[in-house]
Amino acid sequence: MWCRIIPLMIAMLVMTLGLGDANAQGTKKKKPPAPFKWVNPLKAELPGVQHHVFVSPSMNEEVGYCIYLPPGYEKDTDRRYPVVYYLHGGRPGSEVKSVSLAKYFHQYMTESGVPPMIYVFVNGGPVSHYNMADRKNAMGEDVFVKELIPHIDKTYRTIANRSGRGLEGFSQGGRGTTRIMFKHPDLFCSAAPGGSGYATEKRISEENGRESENLVFAPGDNTWDLAREYAKTKEPELHILLHVGTAGFNYENNLEYMKFLESLKIPFQRIIVEGAPHSAQKIYDKRGLELIQFHVDNFRRSGALPPAAEKR
Repeated sequence: MWCRIIPLMIAMLVMTLGLGDANAQGTKKKKPPAPFKWVNPLKAELPGVQHHVFVSPSMNEEVGYCIYLPPGYEKDTDRRYPVVYYLHGGRPGSEVKSVSLAKYFHQYMTESGVPPMIYVFVNGGPVSHYNMADRKNAMGEDVFVKELIPHIDKTYRTIANRSGRGLEGFSQGGRGTTRIMFKHPDLFCSAAPGGSGYATEKRISEENGRESENLVFAPGDNTWDLAREYAKTKEPELHILLHVGTAGFNYENNLEYMKFLESLKIPFQRIIVEGAPHSAQKIYDKRGLELIQFHVDNFRRSGALPPAAEKR
């Protein structure tokens, strides 16, 4: 008799304390991510946005990207444009994950006097924006840096050097932006990482590349160690803007990383958006014009854009 009663009593206690099945508590289980694909077509039209593919030389496989071409690009065929590469959040990669931000870029360039620029939305690969040398066709960083950038410069009228090239990303893309800007400062003059998971990157640094049991990166390939290396020379000069929302779950570790950069005497600007959650779109809703203006100012400083006209 007791062998039947005791399990029943335990089950009732578990339910009373709220320790039972997550579904019984009304908690939704997260959907597993969709299988990774190097090509993900656009599902909706956006002003100025096109989807294209190129063949990766290293993989001999098509890779997708989305590109925003500014107003006047098709008509003013002698003009060359600065370009900002946008790195999406989340894993695995997809070139369409952050493309909805293009509506802000289009609005600023058509309504707010922002000079025309190109934006490219990158597919970050199976482990977004990281190289995974032990996995087949998983060198996301190399596909971006060594293959996509040259393809864009060859195919579109970009200013094909660091003076006209910027980098931005949010969350996982903020991690990628920070790592890549410090690893390749010769490629970008302007970089704006946002909402980055710097606590995870710190653990990777402290545990010899290990993020988890199944995910180990090359030693030193993280935002903390790469910043230390860059700080030794601070050349070429990077213009950096960190941005984060106060209601985002990475807010505190972004503040910690800002203090870390200060300790290394690496100059940077910051945008802290009061009340904004972990969302690039919510941050753009409130402070997006400042973010795009940051790149504009750096392109003007580098000579990729003409100086601003003086107000009379």
